Amino acid sequence: MATVTKLYLADRLLAAGMENHAEAVKLLEESLELIKDTLAGGENVLVSSFGKFSVREKKARQGRNPKTGEALTIAPRRVVTFHPSGELRQRCKHPDRDAAEREVFSSSTP
Repeated sequence: MATVTKLYLADRLLAAGMENHAEAVKLLEESLELIKDTLAGGENVLVSSFGKFSVREKKARQGRNPKTGEALTIAPRRVVTFHPSGELRQRCKHPDRDAAEREVFSSSTP
């Protein structure tokens, strides 16, 4: 299974009707920057039919250095979490069935 890269996404935008590759890359970069800036500001990002990115505050906690066994305090931090939508969960659970349904719908659209 291959990893989807920004270049691949830009190529898909180009195939979907963007004017040129540079425009597709710019649109993708601007979209990702907007998402990153929103999350850095502590706000959630909801993408319908895809999922929700959230920023979560983690409290300080006790931990251990695995090499020495020494106890230490892990500092509080912010982490990004992702919760997939029901539609995305279903598509991941049944990829073959959903691909066949998408093929039927895309071939019937003029």
